Order: sequence, then structure tokens, then C-alpha cells
Amino acid sequence: MAAVVGNDDLRRPGGSAVEVLAVAACYYGSARLGLLRELTVEGAVVSPIWPPTGVAVAALLILGLRCWPGITIGAFFAVLAVNTPRIDVLGTLAGQTLAPVCAALLLRRARFRTDLSRLRDGIVLVFLGALPAMLISATTGAGLLVLMHRLNAHSFWPAWLAWWVGDAMGVLLITPLLLLLHNARWPPSPARWKEATALAVVTCAVVPVAVYSSISVLFLVYPLIIWAALRFQLAGSVLCALATSVLATVAATDDAGAFTGLSRIEIMVKLQAFNGAMALTALLLSALITEQRNTRRSVEKACQELVEVLEHLNAGAAPPPRTEPGHSVGPDGMGGGPGPPSPGGVP
Repeated sequence: MAAVVGNDDLRRPGGSAVEVLAVAACYYGSARLGLLRELTVEGAVVSPIWPPTGVAVAALLILGLRCWPGITIGAFFAVLAVNTPRIDVLGTLAGQTLAPVCAALLLRRARFRTDLSRLRDGIVLVFLGALPAMLISATTGAGLLVLMHRLNAHSFWPAWLAWWVGDAMGVLLITPLLLLLHNARWPPSPARWKEATALAVVTCAVVPVAVYSSISVLFLVYPLIIWAALRFQLAGSVLCALATSVLATVAATDDAGAFTGLSRIEIMVKLQAFNGAMALTALLLSALITEQRNTRRSVEKACQELVEVLEHLNAGAAPPPRTEPGHSVGPDGMGGGPGPPSPGGVP
């Protein structure tokens, strides 16, 4: 399993405190970004994309469950940025902390790989880490608003749905991006910079037209998602989906383009349906392509080893020794030392 560990220096005394503070700072910073664009649904103010949930899940997967206090601290200061301290803040903090913790536990139970190199990794991130786990924060948050008489009872379900989808979108868009950055090999290969630049230019030209056109041509972004996934896998598709979601959110909160003339509920439904479908397409398609490419490389390597064995047998010599994954073979044919570490630092 491609596990992910933190830096060894953070295991020293005081290292855990640094991790917690770093997670709290990242959570709060991403919350401030999420609060830049808001939707008011039945009197409840929600963010169509709530980045802190994605930051929290990624932090728990990378650093481990011990960093959960940082989520609570960051959520506390994020709540203070929009509300005065009240007793219901404790319930909100509990929901905002438990949801990503449960997501991380479910993903760990499902043997989730942080490199997202398999289709099942994309599936479990969606159907374990995002959709069911975020029910906790949405139910807690919307329920407390009703109990504290800050939201009418008949408005519970619209507010709950907006809260749930916003948290889930944070996981679907932000968590894969942070895991990708953590596992990336630096510096990246410059071999395909030309195509990457072309994709970026086309995306910058097409996405504003698709989002701000009055005739609602949001479907134009899907060929870009497919292109990005086919050629650049997770790196391309997630970045393209994130840029499109941000621009669509800006247009929706401004009642512009494809969202002109709609009610607040209609805007929320249309925006979240578009963002969700696009994120699912980007994540699952890129994971499927990555898995197929890895399978093809494994088959090609096995065929090459078989050819070498047959050549040695035909020549009357002993077949060459097979190398175990993660080990090199020395000049004398004996196994050498361990090979380079896996991206996460754990074989």
C-alpha cells in the first residue's frame, strides 16, 4: 500500500505541535477562501465549495489521525470569522472534526492508496470519503441551526443539502489535488510542457465562454476534462475541474451567465449538479486511465522478462535472476540493497 508519512523531523518532541498548528493554519486559510463566495439557501449561508474539508481529509491521510486537533482549532477560528461565539459552536466544531476523521478512517479501512493509481481508489474516495462521511457535518450543522431557532424547520433539508454538497465538493476537488502535490516528483518532467500549455490556453478560452454564456453551454468543459485525463491523468483533470468549478461558483454567486434569472435554490441545484458531475468525471476517469497504464507497463515488463528467459534457455545458459520490487541486483547476481523509496516514504 502506498502509504504516506510525514517528515522524520516532525516525529521529534514538539513535532506533533507543529503539525497541529500547520493543519490549523491551512484549515483557516482555506476557510477564508471558501467564504469569499457564498450562497444563501433558506436563510442559511453556505459555501458551494468548502475547501477546509478537503484540506482536513488530506492532512489526516498524510500526517495521520494525530493531527485532528488542528482541524478543530482551524474550524473554531473559521466560525469566529463569521459568527459570534455561542454554545452551538461546540456542536459545529464537533461535526466539522468528526466528518473528516470518519472519512479518513473509512478510507484506511478500504485500503485507499494516496497516489490514486487505481480505479477503486477514486471510487472509495467518492463513495466513502466524500458522500457518506460528510453527512455528519451537514446534519450537525443544519440541525443545530434549527435547534437554535436560527433556521426554520421547513428549511432544514435545503440547507442540509447545500451544506452536504459543499463539504463533499471540498473533498472531491481539494483532497486529490493535495495528495497529488504530496506524491509528485519534483522537478516535473519538461517533456510535455507544450501540450500542457496548450491545454491551459484552451481551458482559459473555453471555460469562461461555457460558464458566462447566456445559452447555457456548460457541457463544453467535458471534452477538456477528458483531454486532461487522457494526457495528464489526475494532475490535468483535477486542476481543470477545480478551475472550472471556481469560475462556475463565481458566476453562480453573481447571478451571471448560465445562472441568470434562477432562484437561489435553482442556482444551488444547478451549480452543485454541474460541479459534482465534473469532479466525478475527472477523478474516476483519471484513476481508470492511470490503472490501465500501470497494468500495461506490468504486462510489458513481464513479457520482456519472459523474452530474456527464453533467450538464455535457447543459448543453454541459466536464466537471469529476477529482481524483487524495490531491490536492485548487484554485478555478482545477488540481490543488492533496497531500491528508491515509494512516493509516500513507505514501500
